[in-house]
Formats: sequence, structure tokens, C-alpha cells
Amino acid sequence: MTDYDVLIVGGGHGGAQAAIALRQEKFEGSIAIVGDEPELPYERPPLSKEYLSGDKTFDRILIRPEKFWEEREISMLLGQRVTAVDPAAHRVTLADGTSIGYGKLIWAAGGDPRRLTCDGHDLAGVHSVRTRAHVDQMMRELDGVEQVVVIGGGYIGLEAAAVLRKFGKQVTLLEALDRVLARVAGEPLSRFYEAEHRAHGVDVRLGAAVNALEGDGGKVIGVRMADGSVLPAQMVIVGIGIIPSVAPLLEAGAKGANGVEVDALCRTSLPDVYAIGDCALHANRYAAGAEIRLESVQNANDQAKVVARSIMGTDADYDAVPWFWSNQYDLRLQTVGLSSGFDQTVLRGDPATRSFSLIYLREGRVIALDCVNAVKDYVQGKALVVDGARIDPARLADASVPLKELVAA
Repeated sequence: MTDYDVLIVGGGHGGAQAAIALRQEKFEGSIAIVGDEPELPYERPPLSKEYLSGDKTFDRILIRPEKFWEEREISMLLGQRVTAVDPAAHRVTLADGTSIGYGKLIWAAGGDPRRLTCDGHDLAGVHSVRTRAHVDQMMRELDGVEQVVVIGGGYIGLEAAAVLRKFGKQVTLLEALDRVLARVAGEPLSRFYEAEHRAHGVDVRLGAAVNALEGDGGKVIGVRMADGSVLPAQMVIVGIGIIPSVAPLLEAGAKGANGVEVDALCRTSLPDVYAIGDCALHANRYAAGAEIRLESVQNANDQAKVVARSIMGTDADYDAVPWFWSNQYDLRLQTVGLSSGFDQTVLRGDPATRSFSLIYLREGRVIALDCVNAVKDYVQGKALVVDGARIDPARLADASVPLKELVAA
């Protein structure tokens, strides 16, 4: 078939959930997912955690088994990449020249790892953690690796560093800013994770500027810093964000820049074209109405459900509270809300016990919580974020009082 009632571009969480939600909404038309990887849709967060560590095999991170897609008549066009969109003709073009028609197009292409621009960025042994292929290649090389340099102190970099320490590798983590997680968390959480990683043997270096990667025979052997020093490394992992994969949409005339702009129903400015997930630039009330991209499973799945309902004629504006998680060592971090723009933090509990929460406020209202090994705070604090509750900071800080009591009050 070369024409589908709904064509979904992207085989990640958003694309898979869009197809699932359409069938759950009793959509009877034809559906196809175009994915640039050869695999069926799978979960991405475990790549830097359980899959890299070997705690989960690939079949255990599949979103659904092959039989599921067959039974629901969802066609999988795998190992294909969309290179152009013709919104007037309602057709897309694949890299091999194939043309596919659509009634509705759901763009869930996510993003590509942001790469270093310095000399040596393309040496063998330099890796991103974005796809199964990336991680499989890392795992094949690990036996011959003693020293690893991780560039980027965000969640991907920290999670990868934790797994590599489990494997007994010497790990140096470089962060260009003055603390890890600087873009997504308050300083107390940053300092806690820096201390944890150092306690586990990671050499965490802040304000670290990379000048170049050095190689021998086409393979990386070290990282040259701005001060001229060289860190020996047989593997380099780069976790410095993604570039949203929206070029075909923007070239077709869709509004956007750092992502493609969508409205509350996840519609782009192109007719019958939706966008969801990491690449969708949308106004979010949890970011004080600012237009943002959210790189999270929650965002991808919830936007997919909105699109499915919209296609079925049921308007359902996207207004879901953001949530995230990260596993490092024996620490489980759960976040609800968006802390950007906070003007006050409240520490609830004692970091020395390795179970505490950091609560963020803006103009006196609760906007987010970071909960470390504190599941009850995460579950009960969600309502405070949704309501934008005004709570006395002293009461928030009293860990002896369950947050659900503050919600009720």
C-alpha cells in the first residue's frame, strides 16, 4: 500500500502511542508507522540504564510485541526515513524515493543527538546514547575499554556514568557549566548528585571545556581540554542534547525553529499535519505559558492521545502535568512539574539519608518537585503542582507532615 488514512513518522513512544490510541478510539482506517530504525517501537529511557547495564534484554523494552501490531493492522515501514513532505498533495517522500500518501500525518520523529563540533568528533569510539544501535555498539567495545570520558552532565551522561562504574570502568564526567543538571534542577540536587558520583569513583569536572578529541588510527585515544591537558580515553560518550528532527516540515512551510510549532490540539500550521513528542514546540502552562519542547515519555504519550481524539472528532486540549524519572546507582529520582523560572526552593528531608525532596516555588506557588527515593512525596505532591498551591514553605519543609495533608488543606 502506498496511501494510508493516517501516516505516522517516527517509531518511538509518541508514534507507537498514537497508533495504539487511534485503535483504542475505534479508528478503522489504515495506519502505518514509518521508522528510521529497523526495530519495532521500543522504550528509549532504558537505553542509558537497564539496557546498557544488561539488566534488560531488548525484547523486554519493546513497547509491544510484533503480534500486537499485526493484530491491529498497523503497518510497520521500518528502516525508512522521510526526507520531504508535500502538504498540498498530502504525500511524503522517503530517502529511497518512494512516495506515500496520507489523509492525516502525525510527525513524531523526535530528534538526533547533538554532536560535538570540535576536531575528532567523528572518531571511532565516540558514542551517543539515543538508539539501540548506539548502545549495542558501545557494548561491543566495552571489553577493550578501561577509561571513559562522558561529555555532558545531564541525565543521559549521569546515567551512563553510573552504569559504566558498575562495570568497573574509570569514568571522567565533564560538564561545561558550574554544576551538573544546571538546566533542569536546583543547586541542592546538583550538588547531591555530584557528591554521589564522586563517592562512586566518578571524576566529576565542572566548568570543563573540551578543545578536541585525539585519535590514533581513526580511533579515539583521548580528550584534549582547553587548558592543553589530555584525558586518556578509549571511549567517549556525548550527552549534550538533541536537535529536533523537523527539517522536512519546516521546508514544507510549517512554522517553527527549535522544533515545529503546534497548537493545543498538536496541530502544526500545515493542513492535516500534527506533531508530538520531543520535536513539538508547544505552549505549556507548567512553564508559565512559554513555548517549550518536552523530551519525555509522558509528553509523547499524552500528546499522542490528544491527536488520536482530535482525529476522531473529540477535542482534547493538551494540558498534562510533566513528569520525568532517572535511575542512578540505588537512587530513583522522580520529578513532577517544571522548575524553570523558580524563585525559591524548599528542602524537605535530609540529603544525608539519601531520601529527600526539593520543592520549587514561583511567586509563592508550588511549580515542581524533585524527589530522591521519596515516592510518597512524588505521588502526593503532584496535586500541589497541578493546583499551583500556595503553601507555607515551613510546612512544606516539615517531612513529618505528609504532603497529602497539605493538599487537603
